[in-house]
Amino acid sequence: MPSLTTHRPLVLAAVMAANFMIAIEATIVSTAMPQIVGQLGGLQLYSWVFSAFLLTQTATTVVFGKLADLAGRKTVMLVGIVIFLFGSILCGFAWSMPSLIIFRLVQGVGAGAVQPTAMTIVGDLYSVHERAKIQGWLASVWALSAVLGPMAGGLIIQHFSWAWIFWMNLPIGALAAAGFWAYLHEKSARGGGRINHLSAAVFTIAIAAIMADLTAVSTSGEFEIGVITVVAVVAVALFVIQERRSPEPMISLELWGRRPIAAANGASLLCGMVMIGLTSFLPVFVQGVMQKSPLIAGFALSSMVLGWPVGATVGVRGFKRFGVRTVLRTGGLLVPAGAFVFVVLTAESSPVAAGLGSLVVGLGMGLLSSASIILIQEIVDWSERGSVTASFLFARSLGSTFGATVFGAVLNFGLFRSGHAGNASSDQLRRLLERGSVDAGGDSGLRAALEQSLHMTFVSMFGIALMVAAAAFLVPRVVFAARRALAE
Repeated sequence: MPSLTTHRPLVLAAVMAANFMIAIEATIVSTAMPQIVGQLGGLQLYSWVFSAFLLTQTATTVVFGKLADLAGRKTVMLVGIVIFLFGSILCGFAWSMPSLIIFRLVQGVGAGAVQPTAMTIVGDLYSVHERAKIQGWLASVWALSAVLGPMAGGLIIQHFSWAWIFWMNLPIGALAAAGFWAYLHEKSARGGGRINHLSAAVFTIAIAAIMADLTAVSTSGEFEIGVITVVAVVAVALFVIQERRSPEPMISLELWGRRPIAAANGASLLCGMVMIGLTSFLPVFVQGVMQKSPLIAGFALSSMVLGWPVGATVGVRGFKRFGVRTVLRTGGLLVPAGAFVFVVLTAESSPVAAGLGSLVVGLGMGLLSSASIILIQEIVDWSERGSVTASFLFARSLGSTFGATVFGAVLNFGLFRSGHAGNASSDQLRRLLERGSVDAGGDSGLRAALEQSLHMTFVSMFGIALMVAAAAFLVPRVVFAARRALAE
């Protein structure tokens, strides 16, 4: 019979394993998608393999955050891992692109439970000063997954079936679940009340419809967009009505409206927009405009992934000396400082400059994210910590979806108004990107049009980055307790 004492190091190991399972999924699936499409077909549904996962993950994050406050972290975490692994098994057996997309929806539900609950568990077990070191370790998990994901995906595709990119989650998830089952013993009383299932269902439908609508703008026809928009508007209206009459609302307006939480969540949403803009368009600029190889483009972008954990680690070490708000504001300033580099990039610029800009943005996001999580978790009770953590992650995911739509629209507008790109086909753009450094000449007109359009995109991204800094400076001064008892 296991001891009723929570073993923090072993629970932390389980948290890192669960986070690694979620983090590596994105990079490893990206590597294997060409082979998956080659076998299953459905190239026109390519983007939905990623959108489906993000859609349900974002839509259920807040629901599971609320459940973690009401039913306990351990229960929600174990349920989330089971759902994620079940979805992984199904993905490996997918026989067509539509079936794979449906199974990715299941995976996303599991991720929506695991990620916020894992961060909430860390907030329960470690005081604000102890968490300084822990946040650096957790951030390193995402950097490690970014490095190992493409390597693991390439090896699996080369030597095994693509199904194993999903099935490899099984041993990782099983070990994480065993760690939580055996070593996590919650001492706090669970939050009072119960979850309103109707509110949860309507909220999930509303967020899913909003995200699907944003995604459909660039992938679907007018009829599909119209139908999804109607569903989104009706679902949002029903959710507002239901929340006003519910004694146990899904979203506490009082909680979300507190100035520190509202400012941190606003900065998180805007950071999500900058992050997706950089992820989507920096490789295109390096390959299509600078005419460098995909490998160099990958290195320029990976600087952000590496800068994030470095920023988190350095920032948390400065909490005691400078204060959480100072670290958070410093991160907010670094994001536009790094984003400005992309505004001044030209075709003749060195990709090293792009990498440095990416690094500075990553450092800023690492500082801001780690400080924000600690700040919002410390100012709420145990019974609200799951909800407030989920709200922060929800804001970042929603920001990524908004960013993909906004920056995509800016790019399309730039190409449309360009004299050369008006007649450019997607095949011409693809060939320009594929040439890389092999043919530096390429189509000079199309290359110039792409440079102009991406410049507009980077300018708009810099504007959003300035708003990140503004939101960070809205965070008020907060005084933390010197120590907090284990799991309160």
